[in-house]
Amino acid sequence: MTQAPNPAWNDQPAPSLDDFARLAEAAFADLPEVFRQAAGEVVIRVDDFADEETLADLEIEDPFELTGLYSGVHIGERDAMGPAAEPSRIFLYRRPILDEWCERGDVGLAEIIAHVLIHEIGHHLGLDDDQIHHIEDEAD
Repeated sequence: MTQAPNPAWNDQPAPSLDDFARLAEAAFADLPEVFRQAAGEVVIRVDDFADEETLADLEIEDPFELTGLYSGVHIGERDAMGPAAEPSRIFLYRRPILDEWCERGDVGLAEIIAHVLIHEIGHHLGLDDDQIHHIEDEAD
């Protein structure tokens, strides 16, 4: 017996870049105040994929492997008296995040976006991947 598809998904397009931006803004707003203040003026940007140069710099062949990226000088390495640094940016990549969401099937899209955002904010705060994964493991 074939089950009818969920009608809620039959007439809806995939979430757009603007939809992702709204979900990222909501995830950021839901963070504890101290975390938001520590993130400071970081710019959050949503693109479909990382550009070719970024993928080449990171030696990533498959653009679906990169869901997010922090670009900038983390706050622990900034020189308050030196020239202004480029603005720190967090990139969220829509298509790889959608792909992960579809593959997993056990977590909501907003939760995955929040997870990627928090991970990249961790880099902004000066944490490396191992430290971020340790914190995530402790939280679970």
